[in-house]
Amino acid sequence: MLGYQFARQKPIDHYIVDFYCPKLHLVIEIDGESHRNKSSRDLERQHRLESAGFNFLRVQDLEVKKDMCNVLRVIENWIEQRGKTTPYPLS
Repeated sequence: MLGYQFARQKPIDHYIVDFYCPKLHLVIEIDGESHRNKSSRDLERQHRLESAGFNFLRVQDLEVKKDMCNVLRVIENWIEQRGKTTPYPLS
């Protein structure tokens, strides 16, 4: 997307994230049924990775299924607004 490569199911630290762009240090998580009743663990994981310098975008699986064009627009907007100023992660 916009010249950036994304990996799917990427291991980072002790976790596996849904999508990851190494140049942007951007993690994209798709939250759905598998995330029900796990919100505190998801937030703990997110905070741990953010404290190591990673950026997060969370998207609901229903949005992906019903409005993929808008999901892609959100990701493109994030890249356009923050892509050039993204610092490298600390680890």
